[in-house]
Amino acid sequence: MLNFSYYLHEKAEESRHNECLGFLIAILGSVFLVGGTIQTLVTVQRPQWFLIFPYQLGSSPYDFLGLAFTVLGVMLFLGGVVLGVYYASQRSWYFNALKESYKFEEEKLKAQGQNKQPSFQQQEQPAQLAT
Repeated sequence: MLNFSYYLHEKAEESRHNECLGFLIAILGSVFLVGGTIQTLVTVQRPQWFLIFPYQLGSSPYDFLGLAFTVLGVMLFLGGVVLGVYYASQRSWYFNALKESYKFEEEKLKAQGQNKQPSFQQQEQPAQLAT
């Protein structure tokens, strides 16, 4: 049973790490989103906007760079949030399974104590007879 609980603990730690990476990807996406918006505002004279996405850009490659950064930023932000939530739910599942594992071990130890079964502790050595 110790091996299974150790496995669950390791998987929970891995999920915590992946959750952090997901949220770091979301932060990277927000940086690209802001950068793309600023790039569009600086290079395009009169951008036409659909929500946060520019359309009817000029023919300059810098105009498309701002659009590319904006689209990439939105995709990274949404992907990072989805990954973070997914790994958080996975970590929650591992912790619930770990709790069940510990409850099982606790019930097993209580049953062992009630049945007065011999434990694995060393029994006291009888005192040596004085001669």
